[in-house]
Amino acid sequence: MPRILAVDDSGTMRQMVSTTLKEAGHQVVEAADGQAGLEAAQKQPFDLVITDINMPRMDGLELIKQLRALPGFRFKPILCLTTETRQDKKQQARANGATGWLVKPFKPEQLLQTVQKVLPR
Repeated sequence: MPRILAVDDSGTMRQMVSTTLKEAGHQVVEAADGQAGLEAAQKQPFDLVITDINMPRMDGLELIKQLRALPGFRFKPILCLTTETRQDKKQQARANGATGWLVKPFKPEQLLQTVQKVLPR
């Protein structure tokens, strides 16, 4: 069962992501911002990270960069799930090591299809 870290400062959004993924059989750990997400990732392994971009304490771009510096996350998929649509943010996320980009609001099927594509088999 894949373990997924869901990082978003919106409790409602974390709940939607978590519920969608759990119903599909995934284990989900939630974090309220990038700093909490990084701390969770340093304590346990994950098969996938889904992160918002705009968050307090540590934004998603910095989280991606910090995760990629950890040996266990060098090649793990990291998806951005955000309201951000600016091209420069997408390019920066890619440059920091993001695997993919989903725009909020999301359809549960769309999230699950994307997760399925990036998770190692």
